[in-house]
Amino acid sequence: MTTTLRRRALTTAAVLGLALTSAPAAAAHPGHPGHGSNAPVRVSVTVQGPEGLLFRGKVRTRGHDVTTPSGGTHRCDGTNAGAHPTAVPTPTAALDDAARTRHFDWDGTWYPAFDDFLVESVKNVSGGGVAYWNISVNGTSIPVGGCQFKLNPGDRVAFTWTAF
Repeated sequence: MTTTLRRRALTTAAVLGLALTSAPAAAAHPGHPGHGSNAPVRVSVTVQGPEGLLFRGKVRTRGHDVTTPSGGTHRCDGTNAGAHPTAVPTPTAALDDAARTRHFDWDGTWYPAFDDFLVESVKNVSGGGVAYWNISVNGTSIPVGGCQFKLNPGDRVAFTWTAF
């Protein structure tokens, strides 16, 4: 493994680990009490790259299995890591739905220890070991992985390229 690949793998693991351990796995969604269902919700998704806006649109989404070239196929429905007792819509599922319906690519690595994906690239824009894709909902970075956070109707989901 080259030094660059090692550094990227360590950086990626550190970012994901920090995100997933900074709050309890079943963190509540502020302003939206209770457990939800996996009924489809309509949310706004924005993807902001280092050079500007890559995507903005409304998406109808629910938690579902997600397949990426690097990560394979895994569930991404809020039950990941025991975050919710039943399936719910999630930010990473929303990105996946946006990509499929609007015909753009994204990729993410699957981390079994975290039971979640780490978004690596969107529309061929990668962090490349110097940045990561931050996920926020309604202007606040999520405290858990993108397959663990529950979305509600009208939420604003943002994937933002963020330099270290």
